[in-house]
Amino acid sequence: MIEHDEFCRLDRRKRAVVEAARTLFVEQGFERTTLGDIVDRAGGSLATIYKLFGNKDGLLEAVVFEKASSGETLILDAVRQGGSPATILHRLSEQLRAHFLDPEVVSLVRIVIARSINDRDFARLFFERTATRTRTSLERMFVSWLDRGVEMNGDPAMLAEMFLGLFVSDVHAAAISHGIGVEHSHERLRARTDFFIAGAGLPRH
Repeated sequence: MIEHDEFCRLDRRKRAVVEAARTLFVEQGFERTTLGDIVDRAGGSLATIYKLFGNKDGLLEAVVFEKASSGETLILDAVRQGGSPATILHRLSEQLRAHFLDPEVVSLVRIVIARSINDRDFARLFFERTATRTRTSLERMFVSWLDRGVEMNGDPAMLAEMFLGLFVSDVHAAAISHGIGVEHSHERLRARTDFFIAGAGLPRH
């Protein structure tokens, strides 16, 4: 019982630290945020942070990779709700846009871009846990449609990469430009998704 209580206590402390760090990284940037700032916001001690995360870099990884499977989850949910390929892709495009263009996600992507310039291992790990997992889930979706006899132009891997690219390009543009000059309207998203569906040769209904 004591071990279980201790585990629960550390888990709650870990959640509090990650949430405080994420908020502060977004509000004032990774470089300007100190571990002391995070302790002040989350409570606890520096010793606890070092025990749970090693250092500030380890804490950043915990913050960034916390939602690494979000894209994968959105895809599974969109498919589970059913409908034609066109219906699922339109549903998914709305959900992926909302996820990728969430202000908090965009702010974290800025931090990742800056960090990746000097840390190739971090960049590789981020890519593997986010874009690669999301693209693989999309590929499985297209494969399942192909197995059911749905006609499409191109192989599932290429289609997954192209569809994901619609959103990755937007989040990168938003992160770099701070949203200047790009209108992320519902009409624009629907037109881009319709264009993808037509190019992929998927049934429109």
